[in-house]
Amino acid sequence: MLKAVIVDDEQKAIQSLSWELTNFSTQIKIIETFTDPEQALLYLTNNRPDCVFLDIQMPTMDGFQFLERLGDKDYAVVITTAYNEYAIKALKHEAQDYLLKPIDTDDLKDTINRVKKYNAKFANSANLERALIDFNEKYNHNKITINTDGKMIFLQTKDIVFVESDGNYCTIYLINNQKKVVTKKLKEIDALLPEKSFFRIHNSYIINLNRIKEFLKTEGYVVMQSNHRIPVARQRKSDFLGKLE
Repeated sequence: MLKAVIVDDEQKAIQSLSWELTNFSTQIKIIETFTDPEQALLYLTNNRPDCVFLDIQMPTMDGFQFLERLGDKDYAVVITTAYNEYAIKALKHEAQDYLLKPIDTDDLKDTINRVKKYNAKFANSANLERALIDFNEKYNHNKITINTDGKMIFLQTKDIVFVESDGNYCTIYLINNQKKVVTKKLKEIDALLPEKSFFRIHNSYIINLNRIKEFLKTEGYVVMQSNHRIPVARQRKSDFLGKLE
């Protein structure tokens, strides 16, 4: 049984889709519905369905903005809309399928099969990923593993100069002027890094204490070996100085 969530700004559209899903298939259970995309995002932060049926045209936040806010996900997303011109864009946003309203029975059956195959493939991939992460954590304490955009990145912690946050994304600045953009929040990156050598110096920055070149006390900045100037948050200054002792 697939656990599904429906996100659509029109209650009538939700009722219609719920009826079609439950009457056309015994393999789907609607566990939650939302007319407010913000509430849906909050729910999906703490809950994992097997599939989300997502409308495109919503006034406060369209379906593509919703997907960007959603970030990494381990479940299928199916776009539902009455307009077929969104099909290519939906696939580019990594939706697993696309259903035109009113929904055709055969199309729905095909979608359910695709969702099942996707979930099975993702489960196998997740098991492999977990094994790789566990191995890395157990045998290589100088390296972190970051899962982002369908790939796993392995980074030596000594090569990280600092990390900069931009909402749901972070840019990891490395030595030799390299950088990696990942769909992770700063607090998630912070949890992976060793506390001994990394410090969250500002709401938007984590620095490698071993990569500091200068601390400009009067200006309230640190200069990293990459020559980037990173602000020191006033409320974190005393803790930062304690780290330097």
